[in-house]
Amino acid sequence: MTTGSVLQQILSRRMLICVFTGLSSGMPLYVLVQLLPAWLHDAGVSLADIGLFALVGIPYNWKFLWAPLMDRYVPLALGRRRAWMLVFQVALLVGIGAMGMINPAVSTSSVAVLAFIVAFFSASQDVAIDAYRRELLPDGELGLGNAVHVQAYRIASLVPGSLSLILADLLPWSSVFWITGAFMSVGILMTLFVREPESRLPKASGIRETLTAPFMEYIGRKGWRALLVVLAFLVLYKIGDNMATALSTPFYLDIGFTKTEIGLVAKNAALWPAIIGGLLGGVLMLKLGINRALWMFGLVQVVSILGFAVLAYYGPELWLLASVIAFEYLGVGMGTAAFTAFIARETSPLFAATQFSLFTALAAIPRTFANASTGFLVEYFDWVTFFLLCAVVALPGLLLLPWVAPWADAPELEAETETDA
Repeated sequence: MTTGSVLQQILSRRMLICVFTGLSSGMPLYVLVQLLPAWLHDAGVSLADIGLFALVGIPYNWKFLWAPLMDRYVPLALGRRRAWMLVFQVALLVGIGAMGMINPAVSTSSVAVLAFIVAFFSASQDVAIDAYRRELLPDGELGLGNAVHVQAYRIASLVPGSLSLILADLLPWSSVFWITGAFMSVGILMTLFVREPESRLPKASGIRETLTAPFMEYIGRKGWRALLVVLAFLVLYKIGDNMATALSTPFYLDIGFTKTEIGLVAKNAALWPAIIGGLLGGVLMLKLGINRALWMFGLVQVVSILGFAVLAYYGPELWLLASVIAFEYLGVGMGTAAFTAFIARETSPLFAATQFSLFTALAAIPRTFANASTGFLVEYFDWVTFFLLCAVVALPGLLLLPWVAPWADAPELEAETETDA
């Protein structure tokens, strides 16, 4: 692949679309996890009740249950993927705006119900957008396209997590939520102007076949043994990395950093390296392919975990904090880009909505339980030993790579070479 062709792929219309899918997909999630708690706290809702609002995110873990219906049915004459995208983007604009019209001090339960509905709309939009992106991108661009999407997803946090909070000091909350919801217009306009990828509807004789067809297709294409190995890989590849960062803020405080130092250094050293790492990983995957990227970026993740052990050993050195976090999140960005591209490649475009949402959900559930154990592990051992243990936990995922992503096989590169020829 020539440098010119790489540059053309980076600057292509498909990559621009991935920027807009990321912004549209990320914005409502950050409304729920950043803007909503600030609003509730400002209204005098107790911290205990605010903590319970984390449960409104349940639809993100269970979106694969209704995803088969989105693979099978078309609600509007825009095509299968664009129709569902538009339905839920309009619903999100209205839902987010309407949320601010409720007084949380008087009716916290009403806020919770509407927040749950917004989470359902957001998770469903993710299903449609992930499927659209799978059909839009050729295999050789899955790495870069998904990396661009994920980084735009992160950047979307600047609207509800920064702009909206600033506006809340100047305007009533009802206006803030309508302005925030209006940013969904970015997604709506994208959906109206892009073209539907060429695809065919799966054949199904009823609801039962509609629900089971995506799973049977994967088993028929890969087999039971391959499915079990892939599921094990999805669980294990990033589990050590996730465990290492689960208690990051308490760790920084525990070894002696001040809250100001954490706010100024740690948070900035995490966001931008993760974005840079993701984009760099996507570009590198154009040359390496997804398989080799999983090997190389996985090793970077393990080494970056060891950086936390070094920080725990030497204590509160500000330059070391910035260096360790920057390298860790550079690895997080690269690893996430390769991991997301792998999941996309495993899906069939015919059933991309169901298979993509199922794989991401199965990868997230065990991670939640593993993260829940981190506090007990730190109390039993110490911070240095804990991070060494996280590095060891990350190794089984790498050991599965010869079966799920052999180094010698780079199918997306081969397909690209044939296309160039």
